[in-house]
Amino acid sequence: MSDLAIVAEKRDAVDELGGRRADFVLDDVVYLDGNSLGALPAVVPGRVEDVVRRQWGELRIRSWEESGWWTAPERIGDRIAPLVGAAPGQIVVGDSTSVNVFKALVGAVRLAGEGRDELLVDATTFPTDGYIAESAARMTGCTLRPVAPADVPAALGERTAAVLLNHVDYRTGRLHDLPGLTAAAHEAGAVAVWDLCHSAGALPVGLDAHGVDLAVGCTYKYLNGGPGSPAYLYVRRELQDRFDSPLPGWNSHAEPFGMRTGYEPAPGALRGRVGTPDILSMLALEAALEVWDGVSVEAVRAKSLALTDFFLECVAAYVPGGRVECVTPVAHAERGSQIALRCDDAGDVMKRLIEQGVVGDFRAPDVLRFGFTPLYVGFADVERAARVLARTLA
Repeated sequence: MSDLAIVAEKRDAVDELGGRRADFVLDDVVYLDGNSLGALPAVVPGRVEDVVRRQWGELRIRSWEESGWWTAPERIGDRIAPLVGAAPGQIVVGDSTSVNVFKALVGAVRLAGEGRDELLVDATTFPTDGYIAESAARMTGCTLRPVAPADVPAALGERTAAVLLNHVDYRTGRLHDLPGLTAAAHEAGAVAVWDLCHSAGALPVGLDAHGVDLAVGCTYKYLNGGPGSPAYLYVRRELQDRFDSPLPGWNSHAEPFGMRTGYEPAPGALRGRVGTPDILSMLALEAALEVWDGVSVEAVRAKSLALTDFFLECVAAYVPGGRVECVTPVAHAERGSQIALRCDDAGDVMKRLIEQGVVGDFRAPDVLRFGFTPLYVGFADVERAARVLARTLA
């Protein structure tokens, strides 16, 4: 056994989150793709069966009230809230990330008021955010300016209505300065909108503490909600009465069953709702979030950094020199919970890794991505993944 394998065993033995692995349905595969799709929490299948067989099959329409279906979007939002540093009553769950980005961006322009006709968007953003931002700019009469996050403070001006940024870059794993960039946007009189898809459930966010205005995120990555599970929208409490959603629906009406022809928005974050919630996915997510009971985000972050540090150490020790280049920042303050390695023939390499039981993913043209989900990834997994990577590249 190598020295690093011994180190891995010792670290697993004292890992305070190690017992959480039993809360997931896992096998012998080293699963390092939780930054794309989280593993299945063990409680979910039984809960979904109850939703289908009893709540839907027996109670049927009565479940909207008796099983709490109607209040699920805000109830589950309150479960997510502490994971992103938000007080209750500011998050509503529903729709996709893309739809929520649209709501947030158009709503942000409306909050910014007249005289502000420019949108800044992260130039390295996930493509869909860019597409949505372009559409929102056209619809609101704004000019869209793609800007690297580090250049945002210099790009802000008196015409800037809103800024859309990613907390963690999906390709490189770079962690951006949410407190500093939010403060810069506010100093310029702009609205700060953050995409938390690659940070929620992996590291502290601090939405309330840092005065973030609007935020969106998916729930199928580090929150383990399942494929296509509903996303969420955060609206800071002080802005809720002025938040004007571009997608008003009967679910966000002050009197949803009044069936009035005129729209009057519901109070609070509820005005972020649109139509009938996707109950099956919604309640699967609610069950999945139970794995967070008793877990602190700070402990998750500490283990995440330890795992990624150890992976880099193992890669340096095992992988032949010059075969890979780390594009994820080494500094903890600039790193999310993934490691991205640039590699020749990365697509083929990842296929061969998966065949050998190490699952990450490939991002064109040359990036191997490895996501580290602290609730179920251990140090022995990390050492094994680096060993298999070295063997594959030898």
